[in-house]
Amino acid sequence: MVWTGTWVAERLGVELVGDEDLTALLGLALRRNPKRAHLLVSSVLGKHVPQHPSVVYGSGLGLGLRVRELLGADEAENAVVLGYAETATALGHAVADGLGTAPYLHSTRRPVAGVATAGGFEESHSHATSHLLLPEDPELLAGKGPLVLVDDEFSTGNTVLNTIRGLHERYPRDRYVVVALVDMRAPADRDRLTGFAAEIGARVDLISLAAGTVGLPDGVLEKGQELVARHEPAGGTAPAPRSRGGYAAVATPVRVDLDWPAELPDGGRHGFTPAHRARLEAALPVMTDALTEALAVGTTAPAPGGAPRAPRVLVLGFEELMYAPLRLAGALEDAGLDVRYSTTTRSPVLAVDDPGYAIRTRLVFPAHDAPADGPGERYAYNVAGGGYDAVVAVVDSAADTPELHAPEGLLAQLAAHIPHVVLAVVPSYAPRAASPSAPHPHPQAAVEPVAETESEAIGSSESIRSSVAVGSSVAIGSEAPERSSMLPEPLRGPTFSSYAPEEVGWLLQDLSDVELEAPTEEREEAIQSGGAHYAESLPVEYQPSARYQELFHSALESSAARIAHAVGTVTETVLAEKAGRPGPPVLVSLARAGTPVGVLMRRWAHRRHGLELPHYAVSIVRGRGIDANALRWLAAHHDPSDVVFVDGWTGKGAITRELAAALRESEEFAGFDPEIAVLADPGSCVRTYGTREDFLIPSACLNSTVSGLISRTVLRSDLVGADDFHGAKFYRDLAGADVSNAFLDAVEARFDEVADTVDRDVKDLLAGDRTPTWEGWAAVERISEEYGIHDVNLVKPGVGETTRVLLRRVPWKILARRGAGADLAHVRLLAEQRGVPVEEVDDLPYTCVGLIHPQYTRGATGADGKAVVSR
Repeated sequence: MVWTGTWVAERLGVELVGDEDLTALLGLALRRNPKRAHLLVSSVLGKHVPQHPSVVYGSGLGLGLRVRELLGADEAENAVVLGYAETATALGHAVADGLGTAPYLHSTRRPVAGVATAGGFEESHSHATSHLLLPEDPELLAGKGPLVLVDDEFSTGNTVLNTIRGLHERYPRDRYVVVALVDMRAPADRDRLTGFAAEIGARVDLISLAAGTVGLPDGVLEKGQELVARHEPAGGTAPAPRSRGGYAAVATPVRVDLDWPAELPDGGRHGFTPAHRARLEAALPVMTDALTEALAVGTTAPAPGGAPRAPRVLVLGFEELMYAPLRLAGALEDAGLDVRYSTTTRSPVLAVDDPGYAIRTRLVFPAHDAPADGPGERYAYNVAGGGYDAVVAVVDSAADTPELHAPEGLLAQLAAHIPHVVLAVVPSYAPRAASPSAPHPHPQAAVEPVAETESEAIGSSESIRSSVAVGSSVAIGSEAPERSSMLPEPLRGPTFSSYAPEEVGWLLQDLSDVELEAPTEEREEAIQSGGAHYAESLPVEYQPSARYQELFHSALESSAARIAHAVGTVTETVLAEKAGRPGPPVLVSLARAGTPVGVLMRRWAHRRHGLELPHYAVSIVRGRGIDANALRWLAAHHDPSDVVFVDGWTGKGAITRELAAALRESEEFAGFDPEIAVLADPGSCVRTYGTREDFLIPSACLNSTVSGLISRTVLRSDLVGADDFHGAKFYRDLAGADVSNAFLDAVEARFDEVADTVDRDVKDLLAGDRTPTWEGWAAVERISEEYGIHDVNLVKPGVGETTRVLLRRVPWKILARRGAGADLAHVRLLAEQRGVPVEEVDDLPYTCVGLIHPQYTRGATGADGKAVVSR
């Protein structure tokens, strides 16, 4: 029999090395992904590859029995099982069944109104958005017994280990067991598990069906991407189905009433107990009879040569709804049908109709459960051409929508390839509303954002980064909750920002639906008259001309290496300053100019050191301070001494002073270090920087379209309450002009070429005197007086701040250092477009300085070059 990884192995030089059962458990496929082209495809998981339900369920059940044997009967009685969506939901159920007495919970992508969030995590490599933990019983994870964590693969193990770390801080226990179908860790990762267990003072065991590693030759990513591009079919549809021997070409779906037991959960989204399992098993015979009748396949069908054969049936589950369809499929198999089981998925994978390739056909259809992260394509693999006589599509009631029944929907796609389609709908379980007298749920654990990077364990040159961030639950009852438990989890892309979800978590509230923009002139007059604060409204987003966009791309091309060097320098400095601490640095960028820098620092740390640094973005407002609730959230989830505040650049150091004052004035935040790490420090205001040169940083050239499509932050009393994060808008309508990720990728592409220079320069930098001189502040005060402005807030030094003046405020004039060249090309263009004079001066400590129109009214002129009196 041909191994289903042969096609990829022969073309890319990929090899599986390990237990002899490894190739029986795993095949290989390709996916369109800029970080990783190949995909390990399980043959026993029941996700991408249809398999006998007895094999799928038996694999998990056997692992659960092994866990029970490992723990012993007494410890097994107190165990809790936690599974990861979407692929491991049924596997985790089966492991819990094997343990026999263990309650089960799996993560979910689906928010449920009225259910407190006990946490969540991000997993970009599985095309997931925010995964949530939504237990109906808030005490489910709070016990002292063993915690069993279940995933389909164990690669580096970062996600699982950091989940344990966070839960252990809140609910320490003596024992953890990690369960996976395959253990693909490198030797260093195996040693890390041993060290981790010793660090937390607990026993951590791992159980799997097989173990090994994947060997990848140099250049495999590029070769894989080229293969995908060459073989991707137009439209991504599956090949034409094989002959069905007389069945009708298109079937009309038949709906079956399963008579699902009332109040029985459809899975482990909110918890699933042994009592629930007993109720399900008692109901299976009745539901099996209903399915058999609806299938109308009780008699045998003719086969070539006239010999009878059992009807071939596929039971198709729905994304993370895997356990209920699996148990139904198993019951049909026990009834004598030839049954296979698989589920739909979010993951886009290339289909190649070759026996040596794991994904031979692909059906594409629109999402049909109103997902929280918006509409998108969904997939069913190896269904078309499978020779099935019938298919049972099992969905929950939340997914029984018009999109499911649409002409291009899942049912129509199935009907085009399988002669008999049955739809079975399981009621979506809604937890009972918490009683006012219910016990106060303990805040759940805090887990640092660290990746389970499959590609790290298999030698990819890039990672598929993911993060974990388990938060706190909402308190119910008379006991006063902790302040942090009132705050939501960070916002993440793609529902908020165009950055990948693992790149940054925004500690902000989404004000996208609020009208906040005002004409620049009206804002300036209101701000300078004292009638409004600049953070109470937003400027109209600047739409760059074609010429300006060309300048941006030209500037990016010419300065990418320079920026990469500064990114490397500031990141290595931060890592050196935080060396010796038990946890990694936690990057907290000051939105929004700091956010692209924070993302780049995170990427550098990963590329050079394999580190997955947590990264969040928070709001700080001049004159109002930093968002206190964001600091409270950070303090509840991380050690404040691990936090490193990040900004793009310093001008005169106003934000540096603002942050220091805010932290100094509150004992609550004494643990945070007020030092800011910046890419460029032309004002000599900080100790941690990438450079002190004032040069063009292309991310300063644009507004939201280079910052993840996020607006400047907003602080207004009618929108931001005492328990709220500051706000911001997500400009989804500007997606066509977005260059946020293009900027990041262009800079990251230069990391390797500057690495040696960075290493040398950082040694010199750390050995030298980095004490701030604040010469920028002195220069601003001098300019303010010399030009009759008498307000340092209207003097914006440096290329970045000058650009902001031209994009957001009413500029009066631009001071440019005589002889400044390409770094000011975009500044000169913007000044020309707005009719602002550019004055070349000598002895300027910055490349340029932007002067906001002093004492502005719409009648002011300032033609004499000095401050004007308001008229």
